[in-house]
Amino acid sequence: MEDNKKIIASCILETLDENVDINDIYNKIEVPKDKKNGDFSYPCFNLAKILKNSPVNIANKIKEKIVLNDAISKVEVVNGFLNFYLNSNNVVENILKNILTKNSEYGKMNIGNGKNIVFDYSSPNIAKPFHLGHFRNTVIGHALYNIYKELGYNTIGINYIGDWGRQFGLLIEGYKLFKDEYDFSNNVLEVLSDIYVRISALAKEDENVMNKARENFKELENGNEEYYKLWKFFREVSLKEYDRIYDILGVKFDSYNGEAFYNDKMDVVIDTLTKKNVLKESRGAKVVEVGDNMPPCIVLKSNGSTIYATRDLAAIIYRAKTYDFEKAIYVTGSEQILHFKQVFEVAKYLVEEKYQKGLVHVPYGLVRLKTGRMSSREGTVIYIKDLINDAINKSKEILINKNKEVEDIELLSKQIGVGALVFNYLKSNKLKDILFDLDETLRFDGETGPYIQYTYVRTKSILEKSGYVESDFENIKLDLLTNSEEIELVKKLGEFENIIKRAAQDFEPSIIAKYLIDISSLFSKFYNNIKVLETNNEDLKKARVALVYSTGIVIKNGLNILGIETPSKM
Repeated sequence: MEDNKKIIASCILETLDENVDINDIYNKIEVPKDKKNGDFSYPCFNLAKILKNSPVNIANKIKEKIVLNDAISKVEVVNGFLNFYLNSNNVVENILKNILTKNSEYGKMNIGNGKNIVFDYSSPNIAKPFHLGHFRNTVIGHALYNIYKELGYNTIGINYIGDWGRQFGLLIEGYKLFKDEYDFSNNVLEVLSDIYVRISALAKEDENVMNKARENFKELENGNEEYYKLWKFFREVSLKEYDRIYDILGVKFDSYNGEAFYNDKMDVVIDTLTKKNVLKESRGAKVVEVGDNMPPCIVLKSNGSTIYATRDLAAIIYRAKTYDFEKAIYVTGSEQILHFKQVFEVAKYLVEEKYQKGLVHVPYGLVRLKTGRMSSREGTVIYIKDLINDAINKSKEILINKNKEVEDIELLSKQIGVGALVFNYLKSNKLKDILFDLDETLRFDGETGPYIQYTYVRTKSILEKSGYVESDFENIKLDLLTNSEEIELVKKLGEFENIIKRAAQDFEPSIIAKYLIDISSLFSKFYNNIKVLETNNEDLKKARVALVYSTGIVIKNGLNILGIETPSKM
């Protein structure tokens, strides 16, 4: 489909006498949502200033002069838009041959040329079980990591663990007070979480407890040996538990450098900002002004201690030197939008312009419970370990009820249950708040992960029943695919590469998720209306099975990008 965009851009350019960059034309060509408006559309509005004419007149003149390539059957003018319709035979043959040739590589491009893209995501706070909020962060970050890898970038995943800060002063105090009441041999993170909830509630009632917590953290920062051992214990048991979750999700990281890693790297931030005379005093604190529309960025608190922003700034310096990144993408909740605006503004004093311009914050909406917002301090969280187990067990029940002799039921239940959870949190626009509902998440029909997985399994089943193997599709008569259901499905399959690029450009995995829903819906329509295997015309049957096989390739590749496995049977 990208080749067709290039062809259309060239055809338009040849009609113009003025000097216009072909890339300016190419980048404006879009795929209309309504197929009545063609396969591609070009708005002539951006040419109005250059040609000093109305978009409608420009469109009409281009249509009069344009010489169409064989790939294009016709062009129409609608309100200043040029709508291009592709030659169906060419479209079907070009798209399906491309998919069948590339197979598992279909969708991979080399736009990035191996440049480094750093992804900062997941980032749970140690000593707390992995909960639903961090799950959304993790699956969005992992999908973006895969999307950019698909485009040919060298993707680097960093799990910026929350392993420093005043909360550890609280936890240490709670541990000292309550440790004898607990059994630490099982579910250690849940025990620590309960201690944290209790000590947080006590600190609200008693200022002396909060003061002790502050003193504990100060002692920890100053190298108190007992407190450091406790902190190290909290970190080690946390990472061990998190890795179990990451293994289930198929998520791997290249670095686990958390906040504590930057404790000895913050002096350069303070020194550089001081030398550049931008670190100012404000009510005892040290701040950097970041513009009239934002409050200043606090770098040092009034007691001289560093804060979250200081560590983020140290991390930017370290990552620029270590990874020489093209982009550094931070996936966090939307409540941190102001924080990252401030930090990115301050970064211009610390790193080269190319790095500062490459800093990107990708915010996402909240995950809410029916009872309100989740809070670890209040103990109102859903642990992802429990949720995954529930999803897997429910998937197993459904499979047993459908077919009591399911092979590899443990593996299949995991693929379906985990896939349902991941897809549920990727199908919505990332900025949209989600009201968590377990029953809705695990539905096995409609716009769900299991529906997409089942569509893939159906393509596999048809291929097996046909008796064809991959090598049979080397010489096929694809021009026999002339039904509207066939052509519509093929055209949608041909959008895959463009969909991946759009998802990367908008940092939006839901673009791919929604695309897979569309593919599955079109395949269902095709399957219900076209009897794929019930024809005496062997060439037609082979062409249709090739279309089925191509659909399976696209669904599998798309789900892989989202971090979802494809079962062999369902």
